[in-house]
Amino acid sequence: MKNKYLILLLTFSMLACEELPESHLEQLAFLPIVKNVLPTGEHFKLDKTIGISFDKEDTLLLPLVDVLKQRWELAVGNTLEIKAARQQIIMQRSSELEQEAYRISIERKKILLEASTGEGFFRAIKTLEQMILLQSFNIDAIAGFTLPTGVIMDSPRFAYRGTMLDVSRHFFSVEDLKRYIDLLAFYKINFLHLHLSDDQGWRIEIKKWPKLTTIGGSTQVGGGKGGYYTQEEYSDIVAYAEKNFITIVPEIDLPGHTNAALASYPELNCDGIAPPLYTGTDVGFSSLCVDKDITFTFMKEVIAEISALTPGPYFHIGGDESHSTKKEDYNRFIDAAQAMVHANGKTTMGWDEIQSTPLLPQTIAHFWYNEKNAKNAIAQGNKILMSPASLAYLDMKYNDSTKLGLTWAGKISVKHGYDWDPATLVEGISEANILGIEAPLWSETIEDFDDLAYLAFPRLLGYAEIGWANPDQKDWETYKNRLVQHGKILKKKGVNFYASPLVPWED
Repeated sequence: MKNKYLILLLTFSMLACEELPESHLEQLAFLPIVKNVLPTGEHFKLDKTIGISFDKEDTLLLPLVDVLKQRWELAVGNTLEIKAARQQIIMQRSSELEQEAYRISIERKKILLEASTGEGFFRAIKTLEQMILLQSFNIDAIAGFTLPTGVIMDSPRFAYRGTMLDVSRHFFSVEDLKRYIDLLAFYKINFLHLHLSDDQGWRIEIKKWPKLTTIGGSTQVGGGKGGYYTQEEYSDIVAYAEKNFITIVPEIDLPGHTNAALASYPELNCDGIAPPLYTGTDVGFSSLCVDKDITFTFMKEVIAEISALTPGPYFHIGGDESHSTKKEDYNRFIDAAQAMVHANGKTTMGWDEIQSTPLLPQTIAHFWYNEKNAKNAIAQGNKILMSPASLAYLDMKYNDSTKLGLTWAGKISVKHGYDWDPATLVEGISEANILGIEAPLWSETIEDFDDLAYLAFPRLLGYAEIGWANPDQKDWETYKNRLVQHGKILKKKGVNFYASPLVPWED
């Protein structure tokens, strides 16, 4: 018996002294893929308590330290404390790093996060959070929880990496939007475009025009009860996004897609008669009355109220599918809308049809369907936001058997949605012309968060990578294997993603 205990003691002693197995930082399945990884083959083995060190006089870092503490403790379970410790996480400013760029240096006893801006530190924290979750699937029972050592240097390709959610055809709650924002931030998406008005519903309170929500927000596609955001709720969404370094882009679709507004206020109609509320899915039949002065008063006051609630730089005026608006009326309207947006200190965005009128120099044309429109905007000297419907619309079905989604722009498999480059897609549209990429999710066929998640994930991860990674880093074979690991993360987060048969998922 004595010899048995001696053997056990010697065995545990040998295990305690044994070197940890070689670690491979470059093998972690980051999404989007990071720019540069320099592995050093060792481990940062987590102590029960780890210290955080930073310049306590730096007001930029204070809220980011709270973010780091929260995400670390949630992911790992051990404590981060603002004190000196045997193991330390250091947050340090580096003026050589631009905007969203960051550097993570992991040694055996130290993790150094470097950036020059809040955005950069936040992206670094999200990379570290991904690392922890990915590594949690490979915990060694003897070694315990470790992180591989090395240096990550990273920065985005495009400044704008976004998605759009249509809350007009079906309404989504504040809680749904916050959950979505959490997922977007995890994958370094930095813009959320909210389609706040359409024929089927008006979703944001306008104090000077209260019937827009009480009447126009009362229903949705299929006849459901609809809903809307009070200005306080909208401000809460904007602030929550801002904490996650995501900018909200509000869209009020004008002069078409306006039946909800026309049903709310008869005076906005040329004949003074309000049409019935609309719960179908047809497009192109509605238009504000451009011959009436009250139309421009309405537009001016709506833009002013929403702009005051939205600190981000962009205001989206829609402008698509205005089939029932005369061309000269449409152009006059877009001219006026651009001027009003500019007067409120914002930059105009509009779907690519807006190129039919002279654009202000800073206006962004949102390419979704017509290549000629996009090229005409570029010829005027304007930038393009890329959302080609046949490649980037999240509301398209994955394949014939997909239970949700539409097919008018084609079917978009996970591979098809990933395997394209914004700067080579259309001859005459180069990287210099492109502000970034956005993946819109229209809501004709989705009614709740699970439906939203089914169409958005995992395709949205591919669009995040298109926006972040260098073109030569993108490769479907390696990407689909990284998706396998993120399938585990999405399951852990309770996300109802589509398990594409093109990806070799694991249980």
